[in-house]
This record gives sequence, structure tokens and C-alpha cells, in this order.
Amino acid sequence: MAIRKILVVDDSATERHVVGEILAKHGFEVCFAEDGEKGVAQTKLDKPDLVIMDVVMPGLNGFQATRAIARDPDTRHIPVLICTTKGQETDKIWGLRQGAKDFVVKPIDAAELLSKIAAQG
Repeated sequence: MAIRKILVVDDSATERHVVGEILAKHGFEVCFAEDGEKGVAQTKLDKPDLVIMDVVMPGLNGFQATRAIARDPDTRHIPVLICTTKGQETDKIWGLRQGAKDFVVKPIDAAELLSKIAAQG
């Protein structure tokens, strides 16, 4: 399945803008959610081809939101990339155990992000 539509879930307007610009410049349709709860709801509503998920957010954090998406029969086929400043190996392992397909550490390297997106398509 080709990745065309990507949902970016991040509580930082700056991060949403930066990631959105990278994705839009490379031809992706981008939609946004500013927290985990909205991210889970938006995933069900928009059915994106991929979700880029921040971890540290108020309310439902990215690990919890990823787990909700990965366990829901309607959304579990949608790959989630964790995108966070939490770059410890334990954070990566925990994210993957919640259902994420891969992990990108902030600050975002555009080439790395695009490579990891391509690997999901």
C-alpha cells in the first residue's frame, strides 16, 4: 500500500509545522491532531495511511494513543511511527511494544523520516 495521507499527532504547533512542511514538500497529504485523544479519534475518522506520533503530550500520551490505535480492529492496520525527544533504547522498545512500527528521534532528520515512511509503504 502506498503511503499518501499522513496524520501528525504532536502538541507542539512548531513540530506539527516542521513535520508538515517536510511531508507536504514530498507530496504527502497531511492532517494534524494536537494531542493523543484527538489523534486516536482522527485516525478513526480520516483513516490515514500512516500516523506520526509524539510521545510527551498532555492527557493521553503517545504510547497510550499508539496502543489504542494498534488494538482497535478499525485502525490496527495503520502503521504508527513514534517521533519523540525520548531517544533511550528503553523508550524505543516500549513504543514498539505498544504497536508502533518504527521510531524517529527529534530533532527530525528529513531524510531519515522519509526513509522510515517509505519502509512502511
